[in-house]
Amino acid sequence: MPRQLGDLEDAVMTRVWQWNRPVTVREVLEDLQQERSIAYTTVMTVMDNLHQKGWVRREVDGRAYRYTAVSTRAAYSAALMNEAWSRSDNPAAALVAFFGMMSPEQREALRDAVRMVSPDLAEIAPGDPAEPTAGSAGSGAPADGTTRESGR
Repeated sequence: MPRQLGDLEDAVMTRVWQWNRPVTVREVLEDLQQERSIAYTTVMTVMDNLHQKGWVRREVDGRAYRYTAVSTRAAYSAALMNEAWSRSDNPAAALVAFFGMMSPEQREALRDAVRMVSPDLAEIAPGDPAEPTAGSAGSGAPADGTTRESGR
């Protein structure tokens, strides 16, 4: 799992991802300078660090390097979400809390994503036999009909 990018690393990678082409330190510097005062050597060091960490690959172009992202921003975001979720002591509760924070647009994007990776899951509607009901596993009651207290 990649560690989360620092603020300046994220600012640099945002440009590399958005531009989706090989970029030079000078190009990134000039764009960053529209927002903040920053030195060429700082951007060069950050881009070299990103290369050392495996976020970008670089090719020599004259006396400079051109940097290209190794993966997408979506893959980076997914890895961060997966890491956070997998560290939870209660992954189901973490997902429920996460879903509760989503905007309607984000929930629709989630539905679209589920349809893409598992069309059969996306088609389950409320009341369908495939949907868990009271007394089924995961509802809090044991699936075999016993009670928690007595075990019978």
